[in-house]
Amino acid sequence: MVSYVPTNGHAAGPATGGLVRSSTLADLRRRGDNLLARSADVYFTEEVHPAYDRILDQLSSDEARILRFMAINGPQPTVDVRTNRPLGIGSELVAGDLTSVPEQAGVRYPDRSRLYLINLNRLGLLTTSDDPVVLSRYMVLEVQPIVESALKQAGRVPKIVRKSLRLTEFGEDFCKTCFTINGS
Repeated sequence: MVSYVPTNGHAAGPATGGLVRSSTLADLRRRGDNLLARSADVYFTEEVHPAYDRILDQLSSDEARILRFMAINGPQPTVDVRTNRPLGIGSELVAGDLTSVPEQAGVRYPDRSRLYLINLNRLGLLTTSDDPVVLSRYMVLEVQPIVESALKQAGRVPKIVRKSLRLTEFGEDFCKTCFTINGS
């Protein structure tokens, strides 16, 4: 039986770049038990989620711009372009998750836009939802060069699937905690 009584908090392994590395099963077990001990300690408090510090280290300044834009402006339009087949059977994705969010956010390296969105999704800050935003907001997106190019590639009568790009609940809290938005 393991006792989850607070210990002196010795963590495993040397810290590398602010991260504690566990090299053995015993190190991992010790770190896990220390976490459980802290959760049982009524005097231990965490003001913010401990992942936020590490997430900041994994963001580029352009990704921070995207997050701030999303926090201020809410869900944004994104589209998939598909070939159109009878009854939708055999329809193929030509281009997915097309959005102008990085450009609207003012990223410095627009050629990295797709990578930025992939990383923000990997970190659990952004997600793509099947819930669309207001229809009129897609009109601007659907005339952007990247979407027009995909529509041409899709052939005759392409199909546009309207979706939205949103901050996750975790992403919303991250933005409120880590960025000054609207003076707060």
